[in-house]
Parts: sequence; structure tokens; C-alpha cells
Amino acid sequence: MGAEVSDIPWGLVLILLPLMGGMACFLWPRVTTMLGLVTVFGVALSVAGLGWQILENGVYRHAVGGWGAPLGIDLYADGLSLLMLTATALVGLGVSVYSAAYFRREDATRFWPLWLFLLAGLNALFLSADIFNLYVTLELMGLAAVALAALTGGKDALGGAMRYLLAALLGSLAYLLGVALLYHGFGTVDITLLGQRVESGPVLWAALGLMGAGLLLKTAVFPLHFWLPPAHASAPAPVSALLSALVVKASFYILLRLWLSIFGPLVGEEGVDTLLGLLGATAVLWGSVQALRQTRLKLLIAYSTVAQIGYLFLAFPLAAAAGVTAWHAVIYLAFSHALAKAAMFLVAGNLLRFGGHDRIADLDRVVQRLPLTTGAFALAGVSIMGLPPSGGFIGKWLLLEMALAQGRWDLVVVMILGGLLAAGYIFKVLGRAFTQAEVTHKSRAVPACMEWAALLLAIGAVLLGFLAVPVLSVVGIGDPFGVSGVRP
Repeated sequence: MGAEVSDIPWGLVLILLPLMGGMACFLWPRVTTMLGLVTVFGVALSVAGLGWQILENGVYRHAVGGWGAPLGIDLYADGLSLLMLTATALVGLGVSVYSAAYFRREDATRFWPLWLFLLAGLNALFLSADIFNLYVTLELMGLAAVALAALTGGKDALGGAMRYLLAALLGSLAYLLGVALLYHGFGTVDITLLGQRVESGPVLWAALGLMGAGLLLKTAVFPLHFWLPPAHASAPAPVSALLSALVVKASFYILLRLWLSIFGPLVGEEGVDTLLGLLGATAVLWGSVQALRQTRLKLLIAYSTVAQIGYLFLAFPLAAAAGVTAWHAVIYLAFSHALAKAAMFLVAGNLLRFGGHDRIADLDRVVQRLPLTTGAFALAGVSIMGLPPSGGFIGKWLLLEMALAQGRWDLVVVMILGGLLAAGYIFKVLGRAFTQAEVTHKSRAVPACMEWAALLLAIGAVLLGFLAVPVLSVVGIGDPFGVSGVRP
């Protein structure tokens, strides 16, 4: 049985299965929800199969059509890829179960094909081994995400989706121009070969500027975050969860891969890492303050995403001395944030279903009426604030430890202030959940699967804090951070 599992090309399955599932949902709209759920569960099992292969044999590599790099396309997965695929599978499972009860039939026929195409794009992105294939997956993912953001068709949704579309297209165009420069200058698009061939010079710097700007725009780091709050806040709750938990992480993943393999060794000493750290620090403070000012829950959670994404960029100036520890912090923060933020947006969807609004001041004692939903928000908030024993605590503690060891008191202050501000907007919501609103509203029942989906994702974000040793040992497979002595 183990040999049979090891022989299956799981990388191809992870891309083709959601693509075929999405097309099946178009062809048979009457059973679209069932097809979608079966496909997502199949993808989760395929991630488990790929994980088995990687744990048994080391790095996964598959030459599509029998033609490997540089002539063909390679699918590649190491420990870092596996962790991102796992986060995608877990969030995808939670959001899919939630969506089965959330969407009406006519909306479900549009949601499921787009979500499965987005899932195919995400999986292909995490398995890509060349920079042009990453562009193709970015486009597939971006177009599906924009269509999902406009799913409700209202004025706010269309406006947010249009802003998102313009940002996505501009970011992709800048990235593609950088790909063209690297291919013209060094004769390959394979990431490994580029890492061996690139040399510091005008071509490298121009490519870094274009690709970096495009990916920073897609990741919505300050001050390029203008598109994220309206797009995430106006989208349906399951879509907001997918966009915040997975889509922005995919752009950051590309930036991290390019930095580790191509740009970082050549430009890290030129102050680029300091610039990225400055953008991240500003994002932490700005996003947290804006979240604290919001009166609607979905906008608060959207601005919280801007702040939490900023923590990922604090690792760049720390990595020069801290090395793998800083990158471990980034990976842990990305994983825990994906689970926690997905849970928060699903909570917002539950409250919208229950009371017909997301005004924080009028939550009207929801802790008594929706205890599972309120508990999910509280547990997710534990990870967002970075409190023990959550996964968010592990990531932020590693960052704080590295900043203290290097005497980076500016980053220490930013992380402490960010945690306090996060506590402010989390308790702002929880405090209103215990109080009676001045104006009561008619309530609607919330299906149990919607409450449990949010709660289980939030519990996952907390439990992640107990799994640091096995998770980080898996991430080391394939040496994605350039540390000798780890498993190939």
C-alpha cells in the first residue's frame, strides 16, 4: 500500500482534480455543492498523499510530459511547499463545509466552480518551479479571486472587486516584465538555474524592482493595501476567508521563494531587506490602528489582515543574522494566520446571518445566543494577539527573540505595540458580544455546520502552538532556507 501511494504523481492530481471538479460543477449545476465538497475532500487526501511521499522520499519533483527543466515544466515540492499546501487544504475544507450551508442554490452554482479554479491555481502555484509558471498561476488565481469577490453583485461588491481587479492586473504585469528581464538576461526561467546564473547588475535590480513591486501590491503590504479592505469586506464571508487566509499568502510565498533562491544572496546587503522591514513595521501599526477605528466587523477583520501581513516582512531585516529562525517565524505566522483569519471571517458571516448586520455596537449579547461562534472569535483572537499557547504566539515569539538578540529595539517596540493594538480591537468586539444593544433586531438561525467550521479552524490555530517541533522539522525537508545539514 505504501509503495502504491508513493508511485502516484500527487502533484499532478492536486492541480487536475480541482480543475476537473470546477468544470464538472459548470456542467452539472444541480449537484454543484456535492461535487464541490467531494473535490475538496479529494484534494485534502491528495495533500496527505503528497506529504507521505515527501516524508518517505524527500523532495518531490515531477517533469510534466517527461520534459524537465530547462526545456519543460517541473513540479516541485519541498517542506515549505507542503506546509502551504496543507494550510490551503485545511482552510479549504473548513470554508467548503461552511459554504455548503451559507450559499443559496443560485449563488452556489457560481461559487463552487470559481472556488475550485482558485484552489487549482493555489496548488499549482505552491508546486511551481519556474518563474513564468508562477505568473500563469498568479493570473488563474487572481481572476478567480476577483470573480468571487464580485459574487453578490451589489454596488459595494462590484466596486471592491473592480479595485481588486486593477491591482491584480497591475501587479501581474509588473511581475511579468521582471520575468522577461530575467529570461533575457540569464536565459532561463527555472528558479534553481536562475539562482546559479544571476549576477548583480542593472538587469537583476530592474527585475527585482518590477517583480517585488508587483508582489507587494498583491500581498497588500502598506502603502499598497488600498484594494484589500473594500474587496474583503464586501465579499461573501467564505470568499473573504479565502482571500485573506490564502490568496495574499500565495503572493508572499512567491516573494519569499524568489528572495531565498535568487535575489536575497545578491541584494540583501544593499538595504532592500531593511526597506521591506520598514514597510512591514508601518503595516503593523497602521493596520492595527485602522482596525481599532472600525465600527463594522468585516472591515475590522480586513484591516487586521493588513496589520498581520506586516509581521511577515519583519523577518527580512532579521534574517541576515538570525537565518533560519526568522524564516521559521514567518512560516509559523503565515500558517496560524491563515487558520485564525479564516475563522474570523466565518464568524462575521455567522453574525451577519444571525442579526442581518455586522455593526460591532449592535451585536446584542451574541455570546448567549451563539456561544460557539463567539468562542471561535475569541480563540482566533488569541492567535492574532500572539498569546500562548497559540501558533501566533510561536511565530511572534521567535521574531521577538531574534529582534532582542540583535538589539533591534525598533522592531521590538513595533511588535509589542502591534500586540497591544490587536488586543484592543479583539476585546472591542468581545466586549460588545456580552452587552445588550440599544436597538434589538430579529434574528435568524445559524446552521450548526457554519458555527462548527469557524470553531474548528480557530481551534486549529491554537493547537498549532503545540506542534512547533514536527511542523518545523517538516519545513526543513529540501533545505528551502539554505541551511546545510537538513534532509534533502
